Amino acid sequence: MDKLIDKLTIALPDDWHLHVRTGSILKTVIRHSARQFGRAIIMPNLKPPITSVEQALLYRNEILAALPADSAFQPLMTLYLTGNTSSEEIQKVAESEHVHAFKLYPAGATTNSDAGVGNIEAVYPLFAAMEKHGVPLLIHGEVTNAEYDIFDREKIFIDSQLSQITQQFPALRIVAEHLTTLEAVQFVEAANDNVGATITPQHLLYNRNAILAGGIRPHFYCLPILKREHHRQALLKAATSGNPKFFLGTDSAPHPTSLKENACGCAGCYSAHAALELYAEAFEQAGALDKLEGFASFHGADFYRLPRNTGTITLEKNSWSVPAQYEDTDNRITPLKAGEQLHWQLTAACNG
Repeated sequence: MDKLIDKLTIALPDDWHLHVRTGSILKTVIRHSARQFGRAIIMPNLKPPITSVEQALLYRNEILAALPADSAFQPLMTLYLTGNTSSEEIQKVAESEHVHAFKLYPAGATTNSDAGVGNIEAVYPLFAAMEKHGVPLLIHGEVTNAEYDIFDREKIFIDSQLSQITQQFPALRIVAEHLTTLEAVQFVEAANDNVGATITPQHLLYNRNAILAGGIRPHFYCLPILKREHHRQALLKAATSGNPKFFLGTDSAPHPTSLKENACGCAGCYSAHAALELYAEAFEQAGALDKLEGFASFHGADFYRLPRNTGTITLEKNSWSVPAQYEDTDNRITPLKAGEQLHWQLTAACNG
């Protein structure tokens, strides 16, 4: 595609992995996603976690109430899988109009994952129920054992857990969330069509030098952690390949700046303020802006068996400065690329 293109209109995209929290943070961040996406898969790792359809519907109502009055944005809810999840709850999800999947967090893997699954084989009967009812399983794919190097945890999970899950449950619809490694890309490419994957903007734009070179920079710290450059290149190649297995999932995760810039800084990058602009920057660097629409607007909807959006968004080549922070009455949030220039800007959105 011509790298000199200065305007791009694509079908209204969706975010297939999004954290919006609750309370005042929710009210601050939800407008950022709503201005550029038609829908988003909402993560359930609140405190306490969202573990039932009834809780998910209440959370959905809170999100809808926080949206601008004229917004058509639709939150697609998920449940937090635990050892206490019942087959009856899985059937409820299958029958629900608004709850679309279960999220598997290995216990201790990331933010608010303490209630996650400790022994994955112990929940195999739940995977069988999801397979039976056609309910997708969204997986944070990392082992959590302290003896494993943090940069190897995704690969070890694939080798020791995910490969076994896909063999045992070949009809189970699985999303390998926020891929970070060449090995993860290769696994998804080789798996059957029931396995898809999301890729974040930070993993397309940055390698681990962003966190560590020139001092520790906590706003680039996320889990799974950024990896070496050859992994970033593999992710960029997958995202821009046109392969429908790969689709947009920001994993945008708002944390108060005080908790990021802390003696024990929390994991997560906030990217919802400029998600499409960040992806456009990555795709332009790869000379593949013509592949952005499939990745952002079509592949995820098709995987989730939902209709594609009928609206459009328009991005234009126009440099602008990312705010240093976004604030509400209780918190300040430092976004990805805070204080830096972005060279694409969302200029129009039509919900159809």
